Amino acid sequence: MFGKTKRKIVFTVVFSLLALMVVTLATIYVSNRIALDRGSREMLQTFAERYSLEEQAPRPGEENRPDDAPEINPGKMNEPRGERPWKNEREFRLSTFYSVAYSKDGEVLEVNRGENDIMTEEALLETASSILDTGKQSGKVGSMTYLVDERGGYTLVAMIDGTINDNNQTMLFYRMLMIGSAALTVLVVISVFIANKIVKPLEENDKRQKRFVSDAGHELKTPIAVISANSELLKRQIGQNEWLDNIDYENERMSDLVKQLLSLSRAENGCVPKETLDFSKLVGGEVLPFETLAYEKGKRIETDIEPDIYTEGNPNQLRQLVSILLDNALSHGTTDDIGLSLRKEKHHASLTVSNGAEATGAGQPERLFERFYRSDEARGEEGSHYGLGLSIAKAVVEAHGGQIRAEYKNGKAVFTVTLPVRK
Repeated sequence: MFGKTKRKIVFTVVFSLLALMVVTLATIYVSNRIALDRGSREMLQTFAERYSLEEQAPRPGEENRPDDAPEINPGKMNEPRGERPWKNEREFRLSTFYSVAYSKDGEVLEVNRGENDIMTEEALLETASSILDTGKQSGKVGSMTYLVDERGGYTLVAMIDGTINDNNQTMLFYRMLMIGSAALTVLVVISVFIANKIVKPLEENDKRQKRFVSDAGHELKTPIAVISANSELLKRQIGQNEWLDNIDYENERMSDLVKQLLSLSRAENGCVPKETLDFSKLVGGEVLPFETLAYEKGKRIETDIEPDIYTEGNPNQLRQLVSILLDNALSHGTTDDIGLSLRKEKHHASLTVSNGAEATGAGQPERLFERFYRSDEARGEEGSHYGLGLSIAKAVVEAHGGQIRAEYKNGKAVFTVTLPVRK
């Protein structure tokens, strides 16, 4: 039980911190990506604004250029007089720009492959052509951020190479992933330590309670036996009377309570021998005596037991489990019908016992397994019902590696037990 509590604490802490870490790292990554893309677009916009194709460079076959004409560097930035040259600006100097200028009829007027000549002219023209085919004015193709600018006499396709930014982003991602993994490992260790610290006092308190139940049960056996013996002697001396009958009745109830306390202690300790047994046969055999009791109360038990279901367990405890569920159904059922079914589902056996239940008891079905918990209807009953039966059933199921749950469906209380089956 406390192992599950520790795992839940560790899972909750780690999941919460992991979610916070993922959101934080994702925010950093995305915001950095957005900032880089914005910076690239702004520089590309500046590049396009300063670009000027004032005069086209002579192409092969053109020989009519005057010798005294000023030298033209086509496709370069337009640098107004008095401004600092763009290539001296740090952000531009560290970036690689490409451009292709097209005439209105689609003729290539100028190709600028940047100062590093990383891309071939053919590759650059192919990229520019694919950009024009998209019909978009701006965007991104691979690592290239592009801008299409319609000028008065030509169309400019300007591009900036974002390979360095992409590589930096990839490096940032892997670094965040490594740091996050290391932080997560540390968090798991810290969470386990914290869970142990939180659960340890509860675990020790639970052990003390179990030890008290066991010790009290053993210690009460002696005075109960003495009271019974003295009552018998008094009956022989003074004869039968109502006071002695009351003593015997209450002493018998106390004896039953002690037996249940000891059964609960043994079931919770889980130190019982186990063997391979036919669970179907065991359940069927335990139903038989309860059919007689049900008949006396004007009720009937409807069974649906699948044969040949085997499990590893202690036969005495498993008989006690079935007996508790059937006794609970007979004692607290509000209808004449009690249902019991046993089915094999994948790797476990499913035992279900159902009985009619009042709507007032449908609020907190999980509390039925608490020690000494009884519904208001059960408190008014006479007999040996102390609110320990279902606690014992739960302890037996958990000692056998199974689960038990209670729920209310369509006016019925349904108890379902799942136990691992022998393969």
